[in-house]
Amino acid sequence: MSEALQSASTLDAIEPDRGPDRAFRDNPAAPATSAPGSQNALWGAVVSMMLGVFGLVTAEFLPASLLTPMARDLGVTEGVAGQAVTATATVALITSLLVATVTRRLDRRLVLLAFSILLIASNLLVASASSLPALIAGRVLLGIALGGFWTMSAATVMRLVPEALVPRALSILFSGVSAATVFAAPVGSYVGDIAGWRAVFLMAAGLGALALVVQFTTLPRLEPRGHARLRTLWEVLMRPQIGLGMIAVTLVFTGHFAFFTYIRPFLETVTGVGISTMSAILLGFGIANFLGTFLGGFLLERSLRLTLAAMPLAMGVLGLVLAGLGSAPAVDAVLIALWGLAFGAVPVAWTAWITRAVPDETESGTALIVAVIQLAIALGAAGGGTIFDVSGASGVFVAAGLVLLLAVLLILAGVRSRLTTATA
Repeated sequence: MSEALQSASTLDAIEPDRGPDRAFRDNPAAPATSAPGSQNALWGAVVSMMLGVFGLVTAEFLPASLLTPMARDLGVTEGVAGQAVTATATVALITSLLVATVTRRLDRRLVLLAFSILLIASNLLVASASSLPALIAGRVLLGIALGGFWTMSAATVMRLVPEALVPRALSILFSGVSAATVFAAPVGSYVGDIAGWRAVFLMAAGLGALALVVQFTTLPRLEPRGHARLRTLWEVLMRPQIGLGMIAVTLVFTGHFAFFTYIRPFLETVTGVGISTMSAILLGFGIANFLGTFLGGFLLERSLRLTLAAMPLAMGVLGLVLAGLGSAPAVDAVLIALWGLAFGAVPVAWTAWITRAVPDETESGTALIVAVIQLAIALGAAGGGTIFDVSGASGVFVAAGLVLLLAVLLILAGVRSRLTTATA
């Protein structure tokens, strides 16, 4: 889950009177800050949501940089240990579809705090895991927290500030994903080498505790709104081209997360680099990924459909080249950074596509995107683990490349946008 999560929205409908005024009536004692030129904009609460996203995405990404020592310590293969990622994604998928319906009568503040507590518990359980089942149990808790918190986060932020300031507030929220992308993999591998992988998850628990404290002190009471329905998701999925688009999304993210989950074993067994060089390569990937978000915005101004096809095409070719290149650390570092750059544009492009394809049901459409991305993470980690145990990291990269090229063919064959103001 990953910057991929920037595609997220919520099943909770947002009423026209959204804003912090209602929150203050609900809880006049709730602390607040004010932005220049605005009244009752709860920026402290917005930052607390960003911290929650940062903690969740950091925890989600950590296995990519710690898979080898985790597997060695638990006495399993890297492919088997990678199923911890599968467990997280599978549970997050289910949670993202059900959370609004299950919690429709509960104060949103309490629900969000509960998810942050689950984040802390997850990291503590993983840090103390002595067996694979204990590790999986911890990652299941993370899946519940990840799917629930992120699905509700955008709607919550929109209630914390006046409508005119919503874009600024959402940009703060999404910055947590970008920061986690840059932070998690390189810091995880570096600190894990010095203090052990368990210490890294203890640090992640500390991040969750910080988010919980800030949320507890800044979030006002937020009564539930709207009438969440699962039927709307099905109705949107049955519209022309939407099902095809969701298959394409699944293929793109499956290919990426097969690559990303097993990037450390590839760097160790194929590229043959040490921990310091590995951390530098992963940092380069994270920075390039962050820049790719802005690249996506630039490309979307020119052609949505071209962006949807060009990015997985580049990633697919890069995966095949990496698998066939062998041990070339400098070249591999550049190619992996280019992969990160290309993938940075992918969530932006698919978010634009769904909002243009179903402008009347963007919340349900983006909820579907969240669900299929989690499905893709599970498929990528599970399929990649099976392939890794048979043919190693190079085999995973070949498979990822082929899946991405298949996605390109599907996009070119049938994915369209209904927006007339952009070339598609």
